[in-house]
Amino acid sequence: MSSKLSASASTQDPASAAGAAPAARPPHPLVEFWYHFRQNKGAMLGLLVILAIAVVAVLAEILAPHDPNIQYRDAILAPPVWYDGGSWRFILGTDDIGRDMLSRLMFGARLSMMIGLIVVTLSLAVGLGLGLVAGFFGGIVDVLTMRFMDILLALPSLLLAVVVAAILGPGLVNAMLAVSVVVIPHYARLTRAAVMGEVTRDYVIASRVAGAGPLRLMLIVVLPNCVAPLIVQATLGFSTAILDAAALGFLGLGAQPPTPEWGTMLASSLQFLQRAPWVVTWPGVAILVTVLAFNLLGDGLRDALDPKLKR
Repeated sequence: MSSKLSASASTQDPASAAGAAPAARPPHPLVEFWYHFRQNKGAMLGLLVILAIAVVAVLAEILAPHDPNIQYRDAILAPPVWYDGGSWRFILGTDDIGRDMLSRLMFGARLSMMIGLIVVTLSLAVGLGLGLVAGFFGGIVDVLTMRFMDILLALPSLLLAVVVAAILGPGLVNAMLAVSVVVIPHYARLTRAAVMGEVTRDYVIASRVAGAGPLRLMLIVVLPNCVAPLIVQATLGFSTAILDAAALGFLGLGAQPPTPEWGTMLASSLQFLQRAPWVVTWPGVAILVTVLAFNLLGDGLRDALDPKLKR
């Protein structure tokens, strides 16, 4: 009887071992991120628009039909091609001194993308450092840093940017520095909150017990686990930087003529709003589309990176 049972068990073991399904490997984090990101149609649309703007910005010299600063005196305030009197020579028309609007918009895209990149890089670097130090050490360092950030946040952002730009002087570089100062508190507070949520975790305590120094704990252990919200904030910061820089240009504190910057183009063409509305419309549309695309992309990144928001 026992021999029969052992024989049957020996015959069933190989079958059960063969029938057992192998353990499925978890998907790569990038694959999982892309799966959740592409579910958001608005984010995908924003990504495509941003890629198109980036291509136009990089290839502006090749794609632009004219030099953005050349004045065609025979075509002052020429209408777009679909207006009566328009021509394919100037598809989107010309401005008040005969410069091609399409070419200026293309080169303006390069300036806007550069403004967003520089502002986000500067503000993220400074805000990240302040937030790491405040959240990791706490105490008087945290109090002094956050109270200074609260003072900056208490002031209207555009007003603060105008004050800083007025102190530094008008110009594109000074405008980027002014906008960077305005958005630093957002990165600092976000980093501090993320760091304070991580420093009490077991893996941080284990690294501290193992002898890791403060610098290694901050940069190697804690910082990689705080990156997700910073990526989302940096993406949204692109739209804020572009919008604030355009506002400073509109007020005359940003890029100066004849630089083809969208805010400056708006400011110099307001007097022609009724006579030649396309001179005002196209820079405004360019700002609107770019800011909206970055906001859609930021929302998609937030949904894909936050486990609570994944569908």
